[in-house]
Amino acid sequence: MPRSVRTLAALVVFACPSSAAADWLLIPFVGGSFAPETTFVIPEEGAGRKLTLGGSVALLSDGVLGLEADFGQTPGFFQGDDPLGLVLSSRVTTLMGNVILAVPLSITRESLRPYLVGGLGLLQARSRNAAAVLNVEHDLLGVSIGAGAIGMVTFQTGLRFDVRYIKAASGVDGPFARPGLSRLSFWRGTAGVVLRY
Repeated sequence: MPRSVRTLAALVVFACPSSAAADWLLIPFVGGSFAPETTFVIPEEGAGRKLTLGGSVALLSDGVLGLEADFGQTPGFFQGDDPLGLVLSSRVTTLMGNVILAVPLSITRESLRPYLVGGLGLLQARSRNAAAVLNVEHDLLGVSIGAGAIGMVTFQTGLRFDVRYIKAASGVDGPFARPGLSRLSFWRGTAGVVLRY
């Protein structure tokens, strides 16, 4: 893992918002990726619209500021509808450190709490194809931006709904790159269970 990503992850875990009151939130989630765009040559139609699993750990103050570490994995990201099965296996993995800007609890109380989120981290793309020359093995700097809402059902449990745009911010286009497209980008929509500590 690149040093800059390790440093960012450590900051997210150990930094603390300035507000005196803050909650740790553990959020396992399920969702899906959609609207993919890539310069990688993908031999199958329908690639990118896949199930995503992951989780977030957040430190959220009762004011505006919060920090989050977010992990997501999308198996079969580059596999589509081709009956020939030219893509043998694939996945996209993200590990992001994010800043959360939430509506303060003084306004929302314990009802639905909207937020904006953005940050950067690791975007890892892997694909093994029947034609080995088209294999994808890239570790990229990724950026993400999105929005969502957290609603607590009880003091310790709740739900989170979230949409994010994730994009590669580094990397070199390969010899078969499609001109005018992002090296790799996609949207991710998720729903998760919030466990507050």
